Amino acid sequence: MSILLKEFKKFAMRGNVMDLAIAVVIGAAFGKIVTALVDNIITPIMGILLGGISFENLSFPVGDAVVTYGLFIQAVIDFIIIAFAIFLFIKLLNRFKSKKEAEKPVPVPDPQTELLREIRDLLKKEQEPDSKQNPLE
Repeated sequence: MSILLKEFKKFAMRGNVMDLAIAVVIGAAFGKIVTALVDNIITPIMGILLGGISFENLSFPVGDAVVTYGLFIQAVIDFIIIAFAIFLFIKLLNRFKSKKEAEKPVPVPDPQTELLREIRDLLKKEQEPDSKQNPLE
């Protein structure tokens, strides 16, 4: 049992798992912010623009049950806003990554290594049959 706990501790303390845990917590908090934005700002504005329709009240009865499709519409709006926000965030991160890559200095080859490459290329060139020479000469 202690071996299993040691393996789990090793797994849980790896960088990727910790990063994932932090991302889940931040994502949950971000989801609450977006839900509040949609519930309290966007949905009422859309309701006003659509003539006073409240999405929460959109429903129809089916027998004894009530299908509240307005809540589904609101969940779809939540999803679209969250997906768009994540898209913008990823795009921003990619822009910073590309700037960092562009800022990296081009590695200057070691003069000794460059000289060895030139010698190698010359040796290869000498070993290749020269197509301009006539083999009969």
